[in-house]
Amino acid sequence: MLGNCLQLVHKTCKAKKLQSSYYKHRYLLIPVREKMVSGVLSFTIPSFSNLTSKFDSKKAFNHQTTNVKTLRITCSNSSPDLSATTEKLEDASVTGGAYDFGQATTSLTQKLISSPKKVTLVRHGLSSWNDEGRVQGSSNLSVLTETGVKQAERCREALRNLRFDQCFSSPIPRAKSTAEVLWRGKDEPLVFLDSLKEAHLFFLEGMKNVDARQRYPKEYTTWREDPANFNVNGVYPVRKLWGTAREAWKEILLTPGENFLIVTHKSILRALICTALGLGPERFRAIDVNNGGISVFVINQKGEAMLQSLNMTAHMYSDYTYSY
Repeated sequence: MLGNCLQLVHKTCKAKKLQSSYYKHRYLLIPVREKMVSGVLSFTIPSFSNLTSKFDSKKAFNHQTTNVKTLRITCSNSSPDLSATTEKLEDASVTGGAYDFGQATTSLTQKLISSPKKVTLVRHGLSSWNDEGRVQGSSNLSVLTETGVKQAERCREALRNLRFDQCFSSPIPRAKSTAEVLWRGKDEPLVFLDSLKEAHLFFLEGMKNVDARQRYPKEYTTWREDPANFNVNGVYPVRKLWGTAREAWKEILLTPGENFLIVTHKSILRALICTALGLGPERFRAIDVNNGGISVFVINQKGEAMLQSLNMTAHMYSDYTYSY
């Protein structure tokens, strides 16, 4: 039924001179809602009549709110010819280019913040245990290698055109050393947060991955394949990390300033990114961040986050500098 109704939507809109092409016509058609009740499928559609013949997304959605006309199309599977009824609705609003955008994100702060923020997250450079293939966790024994220092310098150069109000870092040595390279020459002191520490992985820390797999096959397999359910004596490191990430976001976003730099570790970065996007700990391995990888969030005054860039690494292979 859905496929037939979509054809009906197309025919109805064509009859009413609503066009779906972005480039050749004066109208932009976006089906935004469909609802099935008792075999009846209803579509609510905004139509834009103020676009130029050549579609320009910046001009089309340049204003925060654009008034549009809407059309409701209803069809039923009880009729062999799928007869349709249409109904004009009152003007609707399109905010930021997205129709009916309410409750699409959640607040990281649960209250208004002083100003919108731009947050740049950087993973530390290559560490000694990265290089040796060991499980790191929250251990202080893994330190930045010579290659890791060079990666940190590349990050510093890549971000040289940007001005940061504050830099927050994990106090664990491999992240701390990376942050010190990035923040060298700044007047403001580095801020070290325990909430940016890496997940504690108990007896796996310091073990080579190959040895951990052989010695603790069940625990290691769970850590690798089902990390949200990896636990030691009832303690779930990844689930705990989600709570830690939320604490970190609140502490950082409630700090005065508009442009922040964060330097930390892969697992807590995964948690920071996922919590900002509303993803649970079961999505832990859906995100990856390389050594020296850079990610960027924009946060509005409600504390809602939009991911702008994820794991940028062009600067690792060239003299690329970022401007955003």
